[in-house]
Amino acid sequence: MRFPALFLLALLVAPATWAPAAWAEDLVPLLITTEEGTEHPFQVELADTPEERGRGLMYRKELAKGGGMLFIFPRRERIAMWMRNTEIPLDMLFITDDGRVVQIHERAVPYSEATITSRRRVRYVLELAGGTAERLGFKAGALVTSVAMQ
Repeated sequence: MRFPALFLLALLVAPATWAPAAWAEDLVPLLITTEEGTEHPFQVELADTPEERGRGLMYRKELAKGGGMLFIFPRRERIAMWMRNTEIPLDMLFITDDGRVVQIHERAVPYSEATITSRRRVRYVLELAGGTAERLGFKAGALVTSVAMQ
């Protein structure tokens, strides 16, 4: 009887103690090509299950340079994101089935529960460190390619 109670307690406490290394599982290469043809490589984590998409980058204190998280949804839909329990500012790139960036939300505010919604149906959302889109010149029309997007 003691084991299940301890296991349940561990599950409740774990999110507050997870470190970035707990998520740094398999990284997948991803390439963003601007409309001018400049290529920017990244190594991203995938969030392709409901649980992973729900957790996202919560509780992180930092994001590796050149890192990010690619949210993969089962079908095109209007996506709503938020920053609950997310400690670092993020840029969110909303991406269609064909890999085109159609919308960018820059520097999402940490801990905000305001909804950040895609204006059209998309299949992917790429989260990068806040300020990356501006620093690298990402705009709607950029092309995102990755083996994970097939």
